[in-house]
Amino acid sequence: MFSEETKPKKQRNEECFINCLPGDLIERIFLRLRVSTLLRCIDVCKQWHKIIRDPQFVASHLQHAPHCALVFFPQESVSGEPCPADAIVIDGAWSHSKCAVPVIGPDDFLCGSCNGLLCLYTKTSTIKIANLATGEHLHLEKPVKNSRGDHFLFYSFGCHPSTKEYKIIHFLVDHVKGCYRPHDDNKFSAIQVYTLGDEKWRDIRTPESLSLNCVKNSSAINVDGIMYWLTEDMVASWQHAVMTFDLNEESFARIELPAVVPEDCAGGGPRRYWIREIDGKISIATAQTYPSQPRRLVAKGGIIPPLVNVFGDLQIWTLDNKAEQRWNQKYNIQYPPDYIPGPNLVHGDKIILPSFGCSLYSYELLGENFHTKLGKMAKLLDFSPHKPGNMKSYIFVKSLVRLDVYKNAGIVRRPKQREGWELKKWETWEQELSKNEKSWSVVHKDEHDGNASGRRNGIAINALLPHIVDDEIRKEIGIKIDQIFPNFPDQQPRPLRRFNCVAQRQDMENLLARMKNWNSITKAMDTIISMMRSALEDQVGASSSNAGISQNHGEGDDTKT
Repeated sequence: MFSEETKPKKQRNEECFINCLPGDLIERIFLRLRVSTLLRCIDVCKQWHKIIRDPQFVASHLQHAPHCALVFFPQESVSGEPCPADAIVIDGAWSHSKCAVPVIGPDDFLCGSCNGLLCLYTKTSTIKIANLATGEHLHLEKPVKNSRGDHFLFYSFGCHPSTKEYKIIHFLVDHVKGCYRPHDDNKFSAIQVYTLGDEKWRDIRTPESLSLNCVKNSSAINVDGIMYWLTEDMVASWQHAVMTFDLNEESFARIELPAVVPEDCAGGGPRRYWIREIDGKISIATAQTYPSQPRRLVAKGGIIPPLVNVFGDLQIWTLDNKAEQRWNQKYNIQYPPDYIPGPNLVHGDKIILPSFGCSLYSYELLGENFHTKLGKMAKLLDFSPHKPGNMKSYIFVKSLVRLDVYKNAGIVRRPKQREGWELKKWETWEQELSKNEKSWSVVHKDEHDGNASGRRNGIAINALLPHIVDDEIRKEIGIKIDQIFPNFPDQQPRPLRRFNCVAQRQDMENLLARMKNWNSITKAMDTIISMMRSALEDQVGASSSNAGISQNHGEGDDTKT
C-alpha cells in the first residue's frame, strides 16, 4: 500500500476530492459497489476502511446485494476416479462464474448458505463456515456425541433476522444399545445447536421421535430464521407433516400439510415429497414415482438420496399463511425432470433444472392458474462429469459479513492434518492440471514463434510473388496468405486461480482448438512454401528450356551461313 508521501499527486488529489463529499453520500456510492471492489477500497484510507467495516454498512450492503444462484456439486467418483467438489455462481444475467471457489475444498459438502456464508461439512473433525466473497473461514469442532454414522445431510445452517445470530443445526442420530442402525427408519430425538461465537454445542430434545429418513431425502431449509423439514405422519392425508425450529426461541412446532389428497395415476409407484423455498415461502413439491423405483447404492461416507424417476405431474404447494396453516397450489408442472434440486428451485421468474445429459437449463413457467408447462428453455451450462442427482441449488448473495469476530470461540479449531488439494488422492488430478498448463505454455510459445516466423515468411513471400508469372498460381497463393495470417489467435494471460468444472472443460476445448488451429496454420504455410517453390522451379525450368532452344536455333543459323 502507498504511503501518503509516495502516492502519485493525481491519486492524492482524487482521494482528497472524494473525501470532501458528505459521509452519507460516500456510503450510498459504496452500497452500489460489488464486494470485490469494496475489498480493494478498504485499504485506500482510514475513512473508507471505517465505512466499509461498519456493521450497519455491512447489513445495508447485504440488503442491497443482488441475488445469484449457487449450484453445488459434491465430491464423487467418476469412472473409478475421484472428482472434486465444485460450486458455480450464476448471476442475474444468467452468466456463470469461471473460477473455482477457494474456500470450498475438493472433499467438502455444502450443508447450507445464509447471507453469503457457507456451512461446509468436511471429512475431518471440523465444520467449516466460510464467506465465499471475502475468503474468510473458520473451522469449528464437530459435535463429538454419536459421531458414528454422521453425514453432511444431518446439518443445516441459518440466521435469525432479529438477533443476527448464526446457528448450525445437527440432527442427532438415535442409537440403540450403543450401535448405529443404518436403516431407512432411522429416528432422532434431539438436535444439537451451535451459535457462532459460543463455546460449545447444546443438545435440545425434540417433542417426539422424528424421521431421519425424511431429512436425508429432502434436507432442511431456513426461511426468516426458522428451520423447516419434513417428518412422517402416517395418519395425515399426505402421510407427512412439516416440523419447524425457531432459531430465536429455540422451540419446535408442527405444520400440517394440505387436507387435499393428491391424485395418483393408475400404475404409478409411491409418492415422493420435497421441502423447498420459493419466493421466500415454504413450499412442498410432490410427485408420483415409477412402480419399480431404483435406489442408488450407498456411497462411501453415507447415504445419498436416490435419483427419482417421476411418474406424472409435479405439484408444488406454498404455505401462504403460517398461523392458519393455509396452503395454496402454486404449480402443477407437466413433464417435470427426474430430479428436483433444492433447497431453492425457482430463481427470479425462472426455474432451473438439471438433465440426464449433465446440462443445466432455465425454463419459464407458462400456463394459467396453477397448470404449468416448462417453456422457453435455455441451456445455462454443462456440468459433466458431475451427476445431476447430486446437484444442490441455493439463492446466494455476496456479502461483507465478517467471521473474525468469532475466531476466539472455544470450539474454533485449526485443521490437524493435511486437507484439500494436499491429500494424496488428488495428486493425479493436480498432475493433469499441471499438464494442461504446460500444454498451454507450449502452444503460446509455438504461436509466439509462429507469429515472428509468419511475419518473416510473409515479407519474403510477398517479395517473391511478383516474380511468379502464372496469374492463377499467384492469386491462389495470395488468397491463402490472407486466410492464414489473420488466424493467429491473441495470447491471453492465464488466470492465477483454478477453474471450476465448467470453465475447466471449456479451457480444455479451447486448448485443443488452439492446437488444431496451429497445426492447420503450419500445414497451410508448408503448402504455400511448396507452391512457391514449385512455381519458381517450373519457371526456372521453363527459362532454361527456352534458353536451350534459343541456343540450338542460333547454332543452326550459323551452320546455314
